[in-house]
Amino acid sequence: MAQLKDWQELPPGGLVTPADALQPRTGDWRTAGRPVVHYESCINCLLCWLYCPDSAVELDGSTLSGIDYDFCKGCELCVEVCPTGALVMTEEAA
Repeated sequence: MAQLKDWQELPPGGLVTPADALQPRTGDWRTAGRPVVHYESCINCLLCWLYCPDSAVELDGSTLSGIDYDFCKGCELCVEVCPTGALVMTEEAA
């Protein structure tokens, strides 16, 4: 039988570290196409980042740096909340 650990050696209950968490790639079934950023129109209000349900909007500090298409499902929320039209939906490349 394996030796039991002392209670001080056990990790806190319910703790999942980023390295241990599964990272399923869910962006391969986008529903409405893919969002594309026009950086020249972006004012970095970060509403796209705030509203993205999949955390697919990437930041470099406090600046929009792109969309992680491995996780983006094409819900269009980022496009809808963008006040300048810097995000547009495009069709998926075949």
